[in-house]
Amino acid sequence: MPYDVDKVLGQKHEQERSAVAGTPTAGAERGTSVPTAIAVTSPDLVLPPTDHQTPTAALLQSPDAQPLDAALADMQVLVEQHGYVIGLYPATLPAAHERRLHTVRSILESDRIALIKLDLPPLGVAVLVRQLRQLSICDFNAGIVASAARLLSHYIYSGALLNSVARLDRVPVSLKSHAKSWVPGSQFGVLANPAPQLIKIGSGELTGPDFGTQLMVGKGQLQSDWVTATLAPAWQVQGIQESTLPADSPRWWGTAKMIEFAAFLPDISVLYQLVSSVRREVCSWCGIELIGDRCGFCSAPLNPPENQGRTSGVPNQGVPIQHGS
Repeated sequence: MPYDVDKVLGQKHEQERSAVAGTPTAGAERGTSVPTAIAVTSPDLVLPPTDHQTPTAALLQSPDAQPLDAALADMQVLVEQHGYVIGLYPATLPAAHERRLHTVRSILESDRIALIKLDLPPLGVAVLVRQLRQLSICDFNAGIVASAARLLSHYIYSGALLNSVARLDRVPVSLKSHAKSWVPGSQFGVLANPAPQLIKIGSGELTGPDFGTQLMVGKGQLQSDWVTATLAPAWQVQGIQESTLPADSPRWWGTAKMIEFAAFLPDISVLYQLVSSVRREVCSWCGIELIGDRCGFCSAPLNPPENQGRTSGVPNQGVPIQHGS
């Protein structure tokens, strides 16, 4: 279940007062140590940094773009330079690219590489990636940062304005809505995360967050000000940022005539406090610290049954994060 963001926001002011007195605010020491590496499968999943300290993300290229030996060498360098690598990729990633990721990890036989599959729309993935980039330079170890992906996904409201839902297959669509897609001029507001929702513009409202957010907007081929002029005020967002639309967005939403959006927590101190508020555990498989019920690095559940034996080798599957879970 999501945590009490309002409580966290209330604690923020006390943390800021402590910072003035010399205590690091929200644990974000952001010192000289090398941060955990965050890696992605497409450059358009790397949003501009929020400040000069937020690191960028490494690129895990597809088999078509990079031979295996080069991919192995690049990953080895990342592990040697950063200690740990957290690879984040969308659930819609082509199978060959996903296999490449797991092949690299298996050949290197490394327990320092996490592969996390994200079941979010493309812009939502990009927002979550940036949040983990922010957290990577705080005083969290790599296991906490990796398992924070599941927690923070609950606080990303990902959706889109579409001119048609006829080809939308990632959010439940009624036959009535399908029929309305054929009416000229129809537009639909769709929310995919944290809970699916679909409305026809002019006959309903999308359920927004009950905590302070900013709105990231990526414009496709649809001409409309509904997202910024209607949705943003209704959700009481504290700011609007524009981003290049990820290349995979039209395929994800079933149309190029769309505007994608994602409401998110922008403040590093709030993100830090959310993650800090969760009880930490130690993975019984690989020994790394984690939050939640599953290790981000080896995929092992928090308390596996006693009869679940430990086998050698690296798990073959990424850690899926289902939206709304």
